[in-house]
Amino acid sequence: MGLYLCVFEDEEELEGVEVGSYADFGELRDYVTRELEGGKQGSRFPTLILHSDGDGEWSAAECQTLRDELTTIATELSARPVVAFYSEWQRNVAKSIGLVPKNAFESFIDVDGEFLLERLRGLADFAYRQQLPILFQ
Repeated sequence: MGLYLCVFEDEEELEGVEVGSYADFGELRDYVTRELEGGKQGSRFPTLILHSDGDGEWSAAECQTLRDELTTIATELSARPVVAFYSEWQRNVAKSIGLVPKNAFESFIDVDGEFLLERLRGLADFAYRQQLPILFQ
């Protein structure tokens, strides 16, 4: 099952990120927990890590914290070695667009082959500026 994170205003979708599967999102969060939190789930990045991926939304207020957490994560992952793609679809997308990751940040992509952390950070920033939640769909 795929995970789509999006921002709606009334019935109109304003922005969204097609993450991939819930397992792909889980792999990102597991990596962050293991590598950046020393295995202590949510110790540094509670908004990203502790939020249930099936639990509705990140509120507009949480989006500011989420954006800040994602900025730190992106910076730290940029200094870490490449991580093998978790899913076959990621390998296929990367191959089709000629993506060869240079670091861990570039090792996590969305379904379009764009860097997942960058896309999520942009979505969180957008949601915060609009004062709207990010919905899990």
